Parts: sequence; C-alpha cells; structure tokens
Amino acid sequence: MDTALSSRLAVNGDLPPWAAIAACVLVVLSLVVLVAHELRRRERGGLAIVATGVLAVAALLLAVLRPVRIAARESVIGAKVVVLADQSRSMALPQNGKDPRRDVEARVLERLAKESKSARLLTLGFGDGAPAPIAPATADGALRFSGASPPAALPRSDLTSALRALGASAEERPQAVIVVSDGRLDDPGEDASKETLTALGRELKVPIHTVGTTRSAPPDASVRRVSAAGAAVAHVPLPLRVEVGCAGGLSCDELTVTARELREDGPPALLATGLSHLKDGKGTVDLSVTLERAGARIIEVAITPPSGDTIPENDRRLLTFVVARERVRVLHVAGRPTNDVRALRQWLKSDASVDVVAFFILRTGSDAPNARQEDLSLIPFPVDELFTEHLPSFDAVVLQDFDAQPYGLEKHLPQLARYVKTGGGLIMVGGQNSFVAGGYAGTPLAEVLPVSLDSDRGATAADVANVTPAWTEDGKTAPLLAPLRDVVDDELPMMPGANILGDVRPGGLVLWSHPGRTTKSGQPMPILAIGDQGDGRSIALGIDGAWQLEFSQLGARTSGRGYGAMWDGLLGWLMRDPRFEPGQLDLASPCVAGEPAKLRVRAPDSAKDKPMTIEIRRLDQQDVATTKVEVPKSTSGATIDATLPPLPAGGYTARLKLGPGPTTRRDFACETGGDEWADSRPDGDRLRAIANASGGTFRWADEDLALPLPKPAVISAERHVVPLAPPWTWTLAAAALLGVHWFTRRRSGLS
Repeated sequence: MDTALSSRLAVNGDLPPWAAIAACVLVVLSLVVLVAHELRRRERGGLAIVATGVLAVAALLLAVLRPVRIAARESVIGAKVVVLADQSRSMALPQNGKDPRRDVEARVLERLAKESKSARLLTLGFGDGAPAPIAPATADGALRFSGASPPAALPRSDLTSALRALGASAEERPQAVIVVSDGRLDDPGEDASKETLTALGRELKVPIHTVGTTRSAPPDASVRRVSAAGAAVAHVPLPLRVEVGCAGGLSCDELTVTARELREDGPPALLATGLSHLKDGKGTVDLSVTLERAGARIIEVAITPPSGDTIPENDRRLLTFVVARERVRVLHVAGRPTNDVRALRQWLKSDASVDVVAFFILRTGSDAPNARQEDLSLIPFPVDELFTEHLPSFDAVVLQDFDAQPYGLEKHLPQLARYVKTGGGLIMVGGQNSFVAGGYAGTPLAEVLPVSLDSDRGATAADVANVTPAWTEDGKTAPLLAPLRDVVDDELPMMPGANILGDVRPGGLVLWSHPGRTTKSGQPMPILAIGDQGDGRSIALGIDGAWQLEFSQLGARTSGRGYGAMWDGLLGWLMRDPRFEPGQLDLASPCVAGEPAKLRVRAPDSAKDKPMTIEIRRLDQQDVATTKVEVPKSTSGATIDATLPPLPAGGYTARLKLGPGPTTRRDFACETGGDEWADSRPDGDRLRAIANASGGTFRWADEDLALPLPKPAVISAERHVVPLAPPWTWTLAAAALLGVHWFTRRRSGLS
C-alpha cells in the first residue's frame, strides 16, 4: 500500500454535480452567442464588448462554483489477487527430460510477483481440499507449504474444491484468481462440460486467469487407470478394466497387461494377462482376477513398456484391495464319528456364515469289504481333487481325530502345509488319531503347527486321564477367548484325556495348558495354542472333549453357549476377524515412495506397557531385509502413530508384535506418483477452457505474464478543504465585471 499527499482544485461541496455542469454549459452557450453576435455586427467597440463579456461570464461562473482547494493524504491499495499453485505430485514429473514442472511453476510465481506489483498477490497451494499458504521458493526452486500445513506433494489436484473454499471463506474476497498448473487436474475432469467450467467462478464472480507450465508430453507409456466392477470378495472373480496409454511420440500399437498378487510367502502369483490394442494413443483391456484370501491384498497391474519410455515409475500400479468374505468356506475332515466331531460339525452347519464341506473316511485301503470298488459308492468321493485343485478355495481346514496315513492322504500333507503358509487356516483337533498318534510328527504339516511334536520312536501320544485345562495368563487376556470367558469366566469342564504336545514354537502362544504334565523343557504342556505360519495361521487343540462345554453341568448352567463362543473366537481369529486380533493396524495416510509414512496402532490396555514393534517386509522383493520400527509409548488415548522410514516403491506387509505371540498383519503399497503420475500428459486445453469460461486469460509459462488484473483502489486517509476566497468576493467581482460590460455596451450604442 502506497501513501502520498495530494492537492487539487474543486467546486464547493454544497453544489451538486449536475448544477456545476449546468452552469458550465450555460457559460459556454453565452460566450458562443456573444462572440457570434459581435462577429455578425462588425461595428466599432465589438472587441471590448467581447472581452468584458467573457470576464463577466467567467466571474459569474466562479461566483456560482465558489472553488476550493483540497489537500489529502491518499493511500493506493492494490487489488487482492489469489494465485493458486498446483501442489500435486504431477508437478514433480520431469519437464522435457530436465527440470521438474514444479521448478517451472516456481519461476512463474516469481515472474507474476514482478509483473503484478500493483496488485496484492496471495499465493496458495491447492491439491486436496482447501488451499493452504505456501512459502517462497527455496534455494532448490521447490515450493513448500508454510507452517504445519499438508506435505509438499499432494495426491490430488482438485481445483474445484480450492475455488469453493475461497468462495466460502470469511476473509476478503479476491478480485481475480490466477491458476498455475500443468492442467492435469482431477477436478474439473478431462471431460468437464462448458457449464461445469463456467460454474467454477460463479460463486467468486471474478475472472480466472490460467498459466500452463508444460506444453508437450514426455515420451511415456503408462497404466492410466484401473477400475473394478464392484467390491472384491474372496473366491469370486473380480472384473478389472485397465486403461493404458502412450504419449510423447512413442510408437506402441499394443501393450501386454498383467495382473499379479504380491504374496508374503513366495513370488507374485499371476492372476490374469491380456493384450490392449491402442488407438489414438490409448486403449483398454478387461481382466478377471480371483483373490482367495480375505483382508488387504496387494495387486500389481503392469505393462510391458516399449523402447523409449522415459517414466518407468508409472509402468505398474500397486493397488490395495480390501477383500471381503461372503461366507467362510471350511473343509472339515474327521476320522470317526465321536461326540466331539458331531458337536463341531453341528455347530459349523448351524452357522449361516459358514459354508462347510465335511466328510468321514471310514475305510482304509487295507479293509476287505468283500465287494467291488464300484459297488461301494455311486460316485467316488473326490478326495484328491479337494486337497489339490480345490484346496485354495477353502478359508480353513479342520483335521479332527484324523490319521492321514492309513487312508493314503499323507501325500497331500506338503500341499496342505504350503496352503497354510500362503494364507490358509488350519485347526488340528485332538483325539486318538491326532498329533503324534496320527503320525504327523516329522511331516511337513507338523512344521506349520504352533506346537512341536515328538517324533521319537515310542513317543507317548496321549494321556488318557481326565483333565481340566488351566487358563494361562495369555489365555485370560486373548481377545479370541473373551466371548468364552464372558460365559464361563475361569471355569472349564473336565475332559476325557489329552494329546501329548511339545513346546510352543517361536511366535506361538499357549492359551490353555495341562495342569499336571510338562514338556521336555519343563514348561506346562500346551492344550490350546495358536500361531502365525507364514501368510496363514494354525491352531492346535489337544483334546477331544470340548463338547463338554455344551453337554456337562457347566454346559447346563450356561445353556451350552460356551462351546459356540469358543469356536466362534477360534475360527474368527483364524480368519483375521478384527474383533479377535490382539491389536489394530492401519495406514494413517497413503504411503508415498521416498516419504515417511505413518501406521496407526490401536492396542488393548493390557498391552500398553509391553514393548511393541512393527516389522516391515517387502512383498515384491523378499530378499530385502526386514525393517523394524519401535512403537512409541502412548501417553493418552488408545491410538498411537508410528512413523515409518522412507520406503521405496513396492508392496509391503506390516506385522504388529505385542509380545511373543501372533502378530496383527496389514498389507499396503507405496507408489512414487500414484494416480498423479498415471497420465503424464499436460492439458493446456483444459486451462484455456477454464479461463475462457470465466472471462480470464490463458498464457503459457514462457509467454508474457502481464495479465489484465483489476486496477488498485485509492483511499483518502486525511482531507482538508480550503476556499480560495470568501463567497462575497466572487459575488462582488461578478457584479463589478457585469457593470463594466454593461457600460461598454452602452458606449457602443447597444442597450
């Protein structure tokens, strides 16, 4: 704001403007008539008449106007102009293979400040939501948000929300808006109508000038968009539409598109592949993928880029799908129809959310039925197909009192172990044919159980004495047994014997233990134990008397609700139901490659004082070492934010450890550019259309940036009005001059 003293002449303030104008007009007409009359008369004394007449009329006009001198202290205030600078990640794309677009943007802002000195420029950064002030460009030319505002690179470029926020603000409204961007905006979109663009400035009612930072597109082939038709449901095919494109002079008539699932245990699994034929630089391909496991899953959609591609970061997209489960598919295999088997089978069938496939194998290969094989059953049971082809379609497998060896199923144990490590769930329930008695010790399946099994010849398989399991401290606080404890508290029924189990494996947790027996290491023998196994989970229940929770004195007092509560917790924990997880783990914000990310931890009160760590493991490069992050202690509230170190682009799995037991898992992906880099083409036409729709002006960054901005306003802070002479002076002078004029006319013979 500039302040200066000024002085000028003006008519008296009590005279309305129209009266002053009318007086001037009358004076001019009088003088014209006077001069014209004397020129036509052409007699002696005409010049004196004209001269005295002019003086008399002028004096009369001054008597009417009564001029004054005005001295004022005036301030010049420039018009408020808001500059909206695009802060999305697309501004980090290289400009002609050299500097990033944000450097061009910084130079544009500097030039605008020089070219628009008469205006008050307020520079804000826009991206996601309301715009925020940005600090001046740093030494490296980059722009940064000031204060505790959002990070420098935002995941969106939402110009519509930024303009709406300006219109809704209670602060002084701008008289013009200047938008500096590459034009690749999320809102308004590429196909926005003229009416939509016109509505952008309707609330502000000011012109929107636009400046494009980038003219040409870089040579780039990319996965521009991946859209899914509906939500992802486990075991159900999910249609994906993949849009790809080529720009910047790249020659690509067709691109191969692949979709893979990143898994923790093993290389990525190919889900689908397709060929997209491009026309005018863009094409689409429809893929169908089927995800077998529920929860957060990372899908990689990638193209095979052509030669000359300059931006490899957008050749693949890493997408997180939260896979829901319509029904839990359980494969229940039992060796003989005991009370415990019947109770579990009845409970599984009574739950509408469980789709159970259950069968008994009652005849071994050595049995002599005295009948032909084809006469024993109309349709052979597809055992081999279940354990090979259809095994991934099940969410959990329950082996109850089942010995695989006599039935020739031990050949499927390695496949069953791989199934657990790749995300499946396994429950082995005790009985006379389970664990050591079932010959599982030393087999691949034993390696995925949470407890060790004694494989020595002559190892004790079972303790037939009645036993009442004892709660461990971990069992009393485990969320998966909380529903059971709500029903039975600390009481458990006496059960007929227990299988002999070894020590719990690292990462496992004992929930029930034997009150009298110990393992070889001297620890109480586990009866109920849980543990993580690669991508999956397993449970060992070393008794076959759990049905006593339903049919016993305790069961009678509790109406048998304890049995269902126990299995609901066990199966829910196996399916990673959040209700039964020891903690909760979520991303506080999307992960960006090279920038610190935050994981939000929700831990139970019982774990607040325990050391908590998060292990970060890369899914697409599993040879990379695991990163460990200590979770800070919570000072207030149940939510803790743990800051991760900057991570490269890729898929990751995070495991929250609240102690020695199983972990809570969360898969997530980090991308370099995300949606903002998916389409690297600038869009100057959209910026030009926005400017035209609001009455603004469009310029490229390398053109003249002297934009037609509103003129500054002049405000008088101090004002003094002084008459040039008293009013009677003007009247006296006018009367005297009129008298002289009358005398001159009389001497010339005029009246």
